[in-house]
Amino acid sequence: MTPRRVLDGLYRLSGRLGAAFLAGIAVAIIVQVVGRLLGFTIDSTETAGFCMAASTFLGLAYTFKQGGHIRVTLLIRNFPPNLRRMVELFCLAFTAAGLVYFTYWAADFVYFSYVFDEISPGLMAIPFWIPRTGMLLGLVIMTIAVIDEFVLVLKGALPNYEANAETVFEPIDEAGR
Repeated sequence: MTPRRVLDGLYRLSGRLGAAFLAGIAVAIIVQVVGRLLGFTIDSTETAGFCMAASTFLGLAYTFKQGGHIRVTLLIRNFPPNLRRMVELFCLAFTAAGLVYFTYWAADFVYFSYVFDEISPGLMAIPFWIPRTGMLLGLVIMTIAVIDEFVLVLKGALPNYEANAETVFEPIDEAGR
């Protein structure tokens, strides 16, 4: 299996996990509503919040690689190709550095949540390191994705987020396709 296929598989898996946690929000809320109708209390606010955090962070890399993040290209789209490539490389390097920093502190956050056995204050006593791990995993995968794009641009290839951007937001024709 080639490294490209492994990385693309990692990004797809991350996107699917993000989608699963998004569905988890719906399940948690539906269970809470049904519980109220049947006369018992289920606190889904906390679990829905944990699912939302995991969904957000796990969906970052997949969305980035598919060109779904908002990028302001008003200025650089008119640059000559060499200058545009240099600006792309700078932006990707800057983003990667920020993500490495953020990922380091997220790992520290998860680690000390585990060491100090922090527990959520809601009805369901959930160790905080469990939901925070979803955030950390999403940040690690996003960092890998940005570094992956940096290497692609460095090699002279078109970034995936640009190549895929045209297909993500294709106009809908009259037939609704």
